[in-house]
Amino acid sequence: MKKITALLAACAAVSVTAAVASAETWDMPLAYPATNFHSENAVEFAACVAEGTDGALEIVTHPNGSLFSGSDIKRAVQTGQAPIGERLISAHANENPLFGIDSVPFLATSFEASEKLWAAAEEKMKEVLEAQNLVYIYAVAWPPQGLYGKQEFNGIEDLQGVKFRAYNAATARIAELAGMAPVQIEAAELSQALATGVVDSFISSGSTGVDSKVWESLTHFYDVQAWLPRNIVFVNKSAFEGLDEATQQVLLDCGATAGAEGTRIAEELTAGYLEELRANGMTVAEPSDQLREELNGLGETMTEEWIAAAGDDGAAIIEAYRAQ
Repeated sequence: MKKITALLAACAAVSVTAAVASAETWDMPLAYPATNFHSENAVEFAACVAEGTDGALEIVTHPNGSLFSGSDIKRAVQTGQAPIGERLISAHANENPLFGIDSVPFLATSFEASEKLWAAAEEKMKEVLEAQNLVYIYAVAWPPQGLYGKQEFNGIEDLQGVKFRAYNAATARIAELAGMAPVQIEAAELSQALATGVVDSFISSGSTGVDSKVWESLTHFYDVQAWLPRNIVFVNKSAFEGLDEATQQVLLDCGATAGAEGTRIAEELTAGYLEELRANGMTVAEPSDQLREELNGLGETMTEEWIAAAGDDGAAIIEAYRAQ
């Protein structure tokens, strides 16, 4: 009897050891601070995966570029240096114009329009990512993008020569068309760039402004609602295919939840971010009629340029979006 009891105990120990051995940990690099809603949403996504797999897959988030800088995250996941990551996909529009669909200025300027645009683009985006050894998991929109500066901007002429933070092809092109001087700056470096005068202006969401405490360097925010860019979470294809089907499905299901919840939170937080900018002394205002009209003119030019660059796939996405 003692031998049987000992054998059962040994089997139980082996079972526990096997379960522990089969548990897998994935590091997930993030470009934004831990307090940013994208990062917080990624933490909830990771918790969903852990619960759905009974702890067999644990995802550990690394915010604020602490594991890989924002510009290196996509390449790190493609090459297997990290199994999963989150990236502002429009930052890679130079690789493929389709990555810039969410940042075509003044094409989709509300959450409702952004969702329609993404619905038109999502399947093609998945195909493009898969061809780059990446599996699409979910995407979350940022709040509408506004124009920050340390002076009044009443028209395009006020932007001439301003040192402007560019973070993707769209912002660099806007700078060129408006006569600004673009400087490539990642989100984690923005506060320092503003404090040292490397940049004096940028287009981004209220969320980025709050994260970076831009009121310490800037004075104005114009709610131009230029576009709603998206962060995409993707997994290395080989890492994904190495999971059993049940775990793969948990990742996809948790991703669907995170995508919907993250965008809901972004919409909910939008007004609060602008109030926080205002509470810290910034002038938060609508653009003048002149500035709005001139920026819309830039948007029309850039929409045509994007369609020309993206070819038939891009034209089909725009057509499907406008038909909704």
